[in-house]
Amino acid sequence: MYLGLDIGTSSVKAVLIDDKQKIIATKTSPLTVSRPYPGWSEQDPEHWWKAATKAVLAIKRERPKEIAAVEGIGLSGQQHGATLLDKSGKVLRPAILWNDARSFAECREIEARESRSRDISGNVAMAGFTAPKLVWVHKHEPRVFAKVAKVLLPKDYVRYRMTGEYASDMSDSSGTLWLDIAGRKWSPALLDATEMRLDQMPMLYEGTEATGRLTPEVAKAWGMPKRPVVAGGGGDNPASACGIGAVTPGAAFVSIGTSGVFFVSNEKFRPNTERAIHAMCHAVPNAWHQMGVILSAAGSLEWLAGLLKTPAPKLTAALGDKVTGPSPVLYLPYLSGERTPIADARARGLFMRLGHETDAKILTHAVLDGVAFAFRDSLEALRAAGSEVNRVTAVGGGTRSALWLKIIATVLGLPVDVPTDGDFGGAFGAARLGLIAATKADFRQILKPPRTAKTVIPDKKSSASYQDAYAAYAQIYPATRELNRQ
Repeated sequence: MYLGLDIGTSSVKAVLIDDKQKIIATKTSPLTVSRPYPGWSEQDPEHWWKAATKAVLAIKRERPKEIAAVEGIGLSGQQHGATLLDKSGKVLRPAILWNDARSFAECREIEARESRSRDISGNVAMAGFTAPKLVWVHKHEPRVFAKVAKVLLPKDYVRYRMTGEYASDMSDSSGTLWLDIAGRKWSPALLDATEMRLDQMPMLYEGTEATGRLTPEVAKAWGMPKRPVVAGGGGDNPASACGIGAVTPGAAFVSIGTSGVFFVSNEKFRPNTERAIHAMCHAVPNAWHQMGVILSAAGSLEWLAGLLKTPAPKLTAALGDKVTGPSPVLYLPYLSGERTPIADARARGLFMRLGHETDAKILTHAVLDGVAFAFRDSLEALRAAGSEVNRVTAVGGGTRSALWLKIIATVLGLPVDVPTDGDFGGAFGAARLGLIAATKADFRQILKPPRTAKTVIPDKKSSASYQDAYAAYAQIYPATRELNRQ
C-alpha cells in the first residue's frame, strides 16, 4: 500500500493506493487562509500538520489493515510558501503563501542585485515566489529574519513533522527562486542576492527518491508499523503531471481549475522569461517542465455566476454543446492580474464590444472564449521556448463542460484527450512517487497515462473565425495596459 498527501491551500487530501495503483480510499481535511491585510495570504503550518493527521486517521478508521500495510508515502503541495523555522525547528511566524502579493517591490530588488536571476532560475521574479518573501521579512521583520535557521515549503514542513528531516524535491524547490534549474542545485548567487545561506536550505532530492522514514512516534499514531519511506514528492502541478502520466518529452496537460495551467514535460531546461513561462525541474529525474499559468480560468466563470446569481453549470448549459463560432464580445480574464504571458499583477479584466443585445448567454460565451484565448497565449509562449505540443490532456472542473472543451480544442488547434473518470491530481501523483521510492521501480513503468474516455477535436468550421477573434484578443492588453494602471 502507498499513501499520497497533497498539502493544498484550501485542504489536505490523502489518497491510498494498492500495488496496482487502484485507489482504495480518499479523505480530505479543510484548511483556512488568513488575510490580515489587503494582498496578504497566510496559514499556520500547525494547521497543515493537524489536517494531514486528520485525513490519515480518517482512512485508518475505515481501512486499518490497509493503512498498516503502507510502505511508501509521497508528498505534493502548494508551491512557493515560506515557512520559517528557528534552530530548534519552531515556526517563527505564519507561513506566507503563494498568492501573497506583499513582496512585489522586492522582486525588482532581487533582479537588480543579481542580473543573471532569470537565466539561473528560469523565471521572472514574482511576489508569489519564496525568495522575495524573505527579502520582505528581512526588511520589515528583522528580528524574525535574524532567527531563521531553515526555510521550508509547505509540504516539506509536513515532511519535517513526519520524519524529522529537512528535505525538499527539485520541482517544488524550483519555485523558490533560489534553485539553479539547469544544475538541479541551490544557487549561491541567488542566495547571496537575498542575504540567505546554503545551510538555511533543506537537502535536495529527486521526487522519486526516499528522503527518510516516519518517526516511530508518527508511525505509531498513524497505525503504520512498517515505518514507510517518504518520497521527495513534488509541487502540486508536477505531482499532478505524475498523476496524469505527463513525464515524457512533449507530454502536456491543461488544468481548467479556479486557475489554469498549461503544462508540458521537457527533456532539458528551456526558459522563456520574456513571456512569463515557468521553466522548472520536473518531479522525476533528468526531466524539466514548462508551465503557462492563468490566474482566473474557471474562477472567471465562477465570478460571472456570482454576478448573475446563476450557477455556472446552468450558464454553460444554456449555450448547448455545439461550437458556433466566437462570442461577439471579447473578455480579458485578468481579474487578479496575470502571469503568462505578461507577468503583470496590476492587470485587470474587461469586456469589450458590449451592446444592448448583450445578455447572459453572450457574456458566458465570451468568458469561455477568453479563457481559451489565455490558454492559447500559453501555447504560443511554450512554442516560442522550443516545446513541441501535438495534443493535450484536459483535467479539472472545467472539463465537465463539453462546449468549453470544444472551444479550447478549436482555439488551440489541438486534439484534447479527456481521461476516464478518476482522481489524477497531486495526491494520486504523490502516492505514485511513494510507490517508486519504496520499490525503486522505473518511474516510466509506473507513471503511465490513464485511459482516454474521449478525444475532442477542433471544430474546422469555426477555426478561422476563432483565429480572427484571438488576433483581436491579443491586442487588448497592449492597448489598455497604461490606461489600466491609471
